[in-house]
Amino acid sequence: MTITQLHYVLAIAEHKNFTKAAEKCFVTQPTLSTQIQKLEEELDVLIFDRSKKPIELTEVGRKIVHQARNIVNESDRIQDIVDQQKGFIGGEFRLGIIPTVMPTLLPMFLKAFIKKYPKVKLKIEELTTEDIIQRINDGHLDAGIAATPLENEHIKERPLYYEPFVGYIPKEHRLGQKPKIDVDDLDIDDMLLLEDGHCFRDGVINLCKAFKKQTDEKFQLESGSIETLIKLSDEGLGMTLLPYLHTLDLNEKLQSSLHYFNEPSPAREVSLIFHKSELKMQIVEALHNVISGIIRGAIAFSNVKIISPISK
Repeated sequence: MTITQLHYVLAIAEHKNFTKAAEKCFVTQPTLSTQIQKLEEELDVLIFDRSKKPIELTEVGRKIVHQARNIVNESDRIQDIVDQQKGFIGGEFRLGIIPTVMPTLLPMFLKAFIKKYPKVKLKIEELTTEDIIQRINDGHLDAGIAATPLENEHIKERPLYYEPFVGYIPKEHRLGQKPKIDVDDLDIDDMLLLEDGHCFRDGVINLCKAFKKQTDEKFQLESGSIETLIKLSDEGLGMTLLPYLHTLDLNEKLQSSLHYFNEPSPAREVSLIFHKSELKMQIVEALHNVISGIIRGAIAFSNVKIISPISK
């Protein structure tokens, strides 16, 4: 049994296809098939049910894949230990960022990070929290940036910043003339929300004191775009809440519709998350230091007092 064979097993389990797995591993399909067959003969079990389309894991195969992932992760730690000992901060680093953070945070830190750590090759994807957790657990991401706490036993969290919520309320709205708002003012019945799957939506719902499922809705919004929420709000269809960093790029006209909360302001915790195996921690630390430093300066200019964040 070799580490290479285990890499092949994980690739097939992911792609459910020998040809695609071979391409991912940069080997020919016959080479990969031969190595899998040798491993199955050595273990005297079938790892994959080749009669199914797509290929499926056998019952024992699922257990083998779980253990193979642990072994491969631990083998990666050897090089990781050497890199940390040498003080080397470089190599590929795969990072997932949730949609309500990506457009505002990435432009703030990316250039500074690349300049400071030119040997790190960042591969960044915009993903939901659920997808980030799954890919970290599967070994397809090194880390993610998401709203926390997650309460996942396999994931560790390093808070980056606490981001205030800001009301976007047109002047014609019932709260439009209030200089500042309170959490008790919020009503889910006139709140425009992001579609299901966005943790920011869940946070807003948690803030609203009287959430109930409507049966006579005039419309149902299914949007993943904060910009869409702002436009609908301007059309008189309700109010919405925005993450503070998103408000920094609004033009002067839109800024006039922003309403801050009375202190203490509700906020969300945004963290760098990674697997409990703590691989590539030198890059995780580098990212944490760069991002938290930049954000600390931006948040310092807000007109709100940060309190403990709401749950995801």
